[in-house]
Amino acid sequence: MDASRMLEIAHRHVQAEAEGNLEATLATLVAEPEYTFYPAARRFRGMACARRFYSQFFAQVQPCIENYALLGEWAGGPGVIQEVTLWLREPVGGRREHRILAILTFDADGMTGERLYASDALLRFFAGPLWDELEEL
Repeated sequence: MDASRMLEIAHRHVQAEAEGNLEATLATLVAEPEYTFYPAARRFRGMACARRFYSQFFAQVQPCIENYALLGEWAGGPGVIQEVTLWLREPVGGRREHRILAILTFDADGMTGERLYASDALLRFFAGPLWDELEEL
C-alpha cells in the first residue's frame, strides 16, 4: 500500500476516534487487527478485543481528553508514525500531559493495528479491564 493511501486511512481512523464513533473506527481496521503496547510489551489480537478496547476508550478515556496535538507524522514502509501530545483531565482536578508515539501498521488489505509507545499508566487507562487479559510478549 502506498504512503498516500495509508495516510488517508490513518486520518479516517484518527477522525473516527476523535468523534467517538466506534463503528467508523473499527471499519478502518482489517478483520483481525493486532494492538501492541510498549514498553509494557503486551498485546491483543482480533476484532472482538478491538471492539472491547475502543468501547472502553470511548466510555472512560475520551471524556477525560481535554486536548491533543499531532506533533509529527511520517508515512512509509509498512505504516504511519504519529507523535502526539495528549492532555487528560485528572479525576482529582488539574490536567496531565502525555506523550504518545503511535505506529499505525498496514498490509495490502488495510490498517492491521497499532503499536503504541506511552507510559504504562496511560496504556493501562486506555485498556481498562482488558489490560489484565493482554498477552505478554
